[in-house]
Parts: sequence; C-alpha cells; structure tokens
Amino acid sequence: MSIARRAGRAALTLNLETAPDDTLEDLHGRASSRLSELRAPSLPLLDPAPTGGYAVVSPMPPSHYEEAVASAVKRIRAGELEKIVLARDVEVRAPVEHDPAAVLGVLREAFATSYVFAVGRGDATFVAATPELLIRREGHRASTVALAGSIRRSADPAVDDHLSEQLLQSDKNREENAIVARRIARRLTPHSVWVTAAPDPVVVRVANIQHLARPIRAQLASPIDAIELAGLLHPTPAVGAEPGHLAERLIPALEGLDRGWYAGAVGWTDATGDGEFCVALRCALLRGHVAHLYAGGGIVRDSEPAAELAETEVKLQVMLPVLAG
Repeated sequence: MSIARRAGRAALTLNLETAPDDTLEDLHGRASSRLSELRAPSLPLLDPAPTGGYAVVSPMPPSHYEEAVASAVKRIRAGELEKIVLARDVEVRAPVEHDPAAVLGVLREAFATSYVFAVGRGDATFVAATPELLIRREGHRASTVALAGSIRRSADPAVDDHLSEQLLQSDKNREENAIVARRIARRLTPHSVWVTAAPDPVVVRVANIQHLARPIRAQLASPIDAIELAGLLHPTPAVGAEPGHLAERLIPALEGLDRGWYAGAVGWTDATGDGEFCVALRCALLRGHVAHLYAGGGIVRDSEPAAELAETEVKLQVMLPVLAG
C-alpha cells in the first residue's frame, strides 16, 4: 500500500498479490479489510531530549572518500569516463529506537519543496527528503529534471545570492549538469515525438543546499508507463556514471560500501500508467537504534577531493540534525 500527496491532493494505491484461484469477491474482501485498518492519527513528535547519548560513526574514515575521489579524477582525466558519483555513509546510534513516523513529520515540515517519503519493509524504514525528480508521466507527457552541481547555503541573503551566482558560473558544476541532461535526453529521444531541455541550468534552493537544475520535457510517441520510463532512465549520471555501464563495476570498487536503497527510485503509478518517481537521496535507513545515512557527489575532471568531501557533509546535514539529537 502506498499513499502519495502532491499539491494538496492525496492518492492511495493498494496492491494485492493474487493466486490463480482468487475470485473478484476474494480480492475485494481483502482490499476492504486492509483499507478498514487505516487510521488518521497525527504524526508523533520527535523526542527532543531522550535519556542517553548519540554516537555518530563513519565506517570509513573521511580520508577514504578523498582517496576515492582522487582515484576517480585520475580515471576521468585518462579518458576512461566523463563522470562518476561517489557516496559515503555514516551511522547514528541512538539511545532509543528511531521513530520513523516522527522523523517523517520533521522532514515534511523542514523540506516542504522536496519529495519526502518513508518506505517500510520488515523491521527497517527508509526515509528521505530528496530534491530530485526521476520522471513524471501524465498521459503522453513526460517531465524530469537534470539535477547536478551543488553548493551550500548561507543565512545571510547577500552571501546566499553570491553562492548562487558562483554555482551558476562554475564550469565544473555546469559540466556535471550537462552530462546528466545529455544522457536523459538521449534515453528519451527514441521513445518520443520530441524532447526539449532548457538551454541553461537554473538554481534551485532547498533548506541547506543549492543545486543546478535543468528541466527536461518530452512528448511520448507511445504511452510508455511511468515504471518503464523510470527503468529507462535510472540510474542517471546524477547518481551513477557516464558512460553508464561502468557504474556497476567501478562505483562499489571505489566507494567500498553497500548502497542498499540509497539512490534508488521511489514513487507511485496508477492503473493508467501515469505516475511519479523520485531519486532516493538525502536519506537514511532506520532499523531499531541504528540509522545509516548516505550522501554523495558527482565527480568530474576538475573535482577536488576536499571540496567533494565538504559537499557530502552539507548533504548529510539534512538527516543528521533530525536523527542525532
């Protein structure tokens, strides 16, 4: 079961596993029973001062990430690839079990312009406040955004504007964004009447970071459903590599971690094939007292290891204040 809310409207999708001998009445009864279990309580509040202390632990030292970036830059300058995204993770060990519903409530308030979600499986819950749209399909129209290139924000409006302009004028960040936009357009073109991408990126701002964003739209030649479109595009170079076939081998070798659900596609689709999927960034996997947080950055030929490490620290600040007290 999934519940999605957008622009003041909410949609509930209920999926049923069927057997060959199921009747329509059986399925209707199971669906009605499941729906009757739904309740509408308020989200719980996050405990601001639990008894005990928090521990923030990095399985790999920060120097490991810098070494991985340096290695990737060498490969890029040698012509092996154009871009690769490398991630790192940290663990937050809490004195009490993390409360997914309370975390979701805080993220919804703090990141109103992001895609905020919680997905549960077994004893684990994956939560995020991600700014990145993977694909949206509405009839024969498809839309997405090439989101790549980042810089921090400032509480001083003048400094914030200066950082925004610095991001817009950065050759390194513009190259990173253009690589993503070209791949997306290339993947959509064989399935579309036309594809159009903004000639230049714009800056989008979320609570603690700014990104370069380039809107992309397409008129589909046939009604490809949202799930198929997501599979067609994912992973984009915003989370993978260019060329893409290197990602599966090279990213795990350089990162030295299991990404799990990080950078996956999360979303919904309806019976007509319309739907919307985002990319799971600014996220954490909650399991009992332990939360695994992930953040990454796009590496191109002019990337500097220390600057890329600093960018991951900014991105981790979406979840750390919520989960580490």
